[in-house]
Amino acid sequence: MVSIRGQKRLDLGKAAIVRYDSMGHHFEIVVDPKLAWQFKEGKDIEIREILLGYYIFSDALRGQKLTDSELFKEIFETDDIFEISEEILKNGELQITAEMRKEFTEKIRKKIIYFINRNCVNPKTGLPHPPARIERAMEDAKISIDSNEEIVEQAKKIVKKLAEIIPIKMERITLAVKIPAKYTGKAYGIVSKYGTISKDEWQSDGSWIALIDLPVGVHAELNEQLKNLTKGKHDIKKLKETLF
Repeated sequence: MVSIRGQKRLDLGKAAIVRYDSMGHHFEIVVDPKLAWQFKEGKDIEIREILLGYYIFSDALRGQKLTDSELFKEIFETDDIFEISEEILKNGELQITAEMRKEFTEKIRKKIIYFINRNCVNPKTGLPHPPARIERAMEDAKISIDSNEEIVEQAKKIVKKLAEIIPIKMERITLAVKIPAKYTGKAYGIVSKYGTISKDEWQSDGSWIALIDLPVGVHAELNEQLKNLTKGKHDIKKLKETLF
């Protein structure tokens, strides 16, 4: 089966369908699967580039289009095809092949491992677990990745399960740093990369003092970066810990 987008004929075998139900009505759109997945992950992609055919369907495989403007306004409060399609894509279920789902799920798994590595530490050592250790613990805990759940919320649930296998805690910390005048320019860039500067001020001798909120797992890495820059002449102190 083919669909028409302008004068271009598109093979639905290379497309994916997004299904969405609301107020007793069923809606479908046909999309590029990779672009649609990236959009649902938060990437800024124009909906026109994602759609493979500017239509709303009740059944895309059978080519059953919906054209009821009043129905669209009732459900979506607009009859604009692109606004409706974006709403369907955001809230609907993306139908993809098993191979695609495996590929996308693996990418999500790696992002979750990265997030845990940056935001968690071993409370016994104060250091983050290496990614390989986190991955093994996830395998031991028989963690299943949900390709539709937001990464941060999913990571929080996974950390609770990992805590039964390895010592681990998730938190953010506030640090106070003082950088000698000679190194402030480069130090500002380093600090900004690792966390959020909540307060800072310049001293009469040109040195820079700042309060930084950052994930607990990057504390040691930040300290090492500043140590290398300042030849160990910086000061850094942990002020408080906050549960994530």
